[in-house]
Amino acid sequence: MTVVRPRKANFTWQDMHETVSRFIAEDDVFQHGFLKAIFLYHTTDNQGYVESPFKLSAYGNINEVVFASPGYHSRGPIVQASLDGDVPEGPYFLAVGTGALYQAFRLYPDHQLAFTEAAVSDGDGGFRPLPAVTEGAMTKAVAVPSRLYFTLSPDKPLAGLRLGIKDIFDLAGLRTSGGNRAFYNLYPPRNTTAPAIQRLIDAGAIVVGKMGTVQFANGDNPTADWVDFHCPFNPRGDGYQSPGGSSSGPASGIASYEWLDIAVGSDTGGSMRNPAGLQGIYGNRPSTGAVTMEGVLPLCDVLDTAGVFARDAGTLSTVLHAWYQDSERAYKGYPRRLFYSNTSFPDNTTEAGALLEEVVSGIEGFLRVRREVVDTPSRWEETHPSGAPSNITELLNTTYALLTSVHQYKNLALPFFTDYAAEHDGRHPYINPGPRVRWAWGQENGGDTGYEMALRNKTIFKDWWESQGYGVHNEDTCSEGIYIYPYSTGKTHYRDVYTSAPPEPPMGFKDGRIATMAGVPDVVVPVGEVSYASTVSLRTEYMPVTMSLVAARGCDLMLASLGRNLEKAGILKAVGTGSRMYD
Repeated sequence: MTVVRPRKANFTWQDMHETVSRFIAEDDVFQHGFLKAIFLYHTTDNQGYVESPFKLSAYGNINEVVFASPGYHSRGPIVQASLDGDVPEGPYFLAVGTGALYQAFRLYPDHQLAFTEAAVSDGDGGFRPLPAVTEGAMTKAVAVPSRLYFTLSPDKPLAGLRLGIKDIFDLAGLRTSGGNRAFYNLYPPRNTTAPAIQRLIDAGAIVVGKMGTVQFANGDNPTADWVDFHCPFNPRGDGYQSPGGSSSGPASGIASYEWLDIAVGSDTGGSMRNPAGLQGIYGNRPSTGAVTMEGVLPLCDVLDTAGVFARDAGTLSTVLHAWYQDSERAYKGYPRRLFYSNTSFPDNTTEAGALLEEVVSGIEGFLRVRREVVDTPSRWEETHPSGAPSNITELLNTTYALLTSVHQYKNLALPFFTDYAAEHDGRHPYINPGPRVRWAWGQENGGDTGYEMALRNKTIFKDWWESQGYGVHNEDTCSEGIYIYPYSTGKTHYRDVYTSAPPEPPMGFKDGRIATMAGVPDVVVPVGEVSYASTVSLRTEYMPVTMSLVAARGCDLMLASLGRNLEKAGILKAVGTGSRMYD
């Protein structure tokens, strides 16, 4: 049955035609089969008139019966009826015996293995797993509700946006796996939803399932290290490139499925930005502390953040304004300086370099500034604090590795090992190579003492970045400038390459480490795609080129608004799903 809420008192066959056309254009769940019965929901104070149902049928609809609220009358046969509550328009299933209405969902196949578990609401503020499969190898089904059920409003700015969640965030009624089968089976379904996710739900977003993650949000290679779960697929190019990590599933879903609007992941050392770069979508790492990480499996509490993937800057901005509202800093205009990292950008004569140059020039024109070529390691060498090493890599080389490996071992691994042993006669759970090596390395290289040293080094860099570096706050523009660097340049990363066992956690310093150590926002934006000769398809395929925009700490919403306006100006573009970013 289809519920229609006419916008005027008199309803004609032409109104019905326009309504059906609107439903088809706006919604992927509605189809003509739901017109077998129509309910006209009277929403005006005046008496309503319905044109003969026979004329409605004559227009080409297949309705057998027209129900109408008591406020309607007609010359033809209509059935006077009422609905309980304020029922949104859209497609429903009607139980003839009881008169109960049930919302309609459409099942989509997860052929990219982006999801670990599909979910639907339990009707009581939580969720339950959706035990459905569709035709296809290893393919589960994901259920999405009709878009017609939801209406945007000031308190529901995300109404109806379909949302996937990285499987390290708790959802009430569902288990959390962290990409580990033993962890999933050991602990019961969660009783509460992570507050950060609940805020999105309260703003109107609709959770449709949990999505794949590198085990415990570390960094794994698809072939060598993904043991407990299969690595999600990156749809770009030949379809056999690495999806990046650790928020692999959320990025894969956004790059693959038009029916999924947004997806939440985490970023500690690049887990949002790396998948966004390799899959050519929008993705952000926020200022540290922009949203609470309560109810989220930890990698390192002083570095962990939660971000969003989207296919356009406008949607990303809308979500971030609803999500990071507590961390907003006032500003009157956009920054008047553009810091261009001279150590990262490829030559403009290359295909990727030309694409990046076009966007950088566009940003210069939009901001009405000229880029300032900067070198962060040299700036550090010239202005570093007294007592700190003059080489920035010497300061930060092991900082990230120690912070993450020691903290996660102490706060996740040890409790997990203890709980698992208690339930399994002293046995030890299986751990993928990535986290196993990282945890061992952390204990062998200082443990808690090494962690405290790393935390001091991180603080030294953060304080310097905010005072002598390129992350200075400005009262008028929030951030003194925008720091830009390329995130991906179209290089291939085939997922079937066998690699040796990881010897240690990530080391060193690069532009991508700035946001991690300084706690500042970093947004990856797509700028284009470059060709390559695929060894899989034996054809010319295309891989994404992306760039990062970095601002001062707390300037997330300024950066989000800038992205939206750059898109409106045609400098940035929305991307599509599948092999190619653009049609």
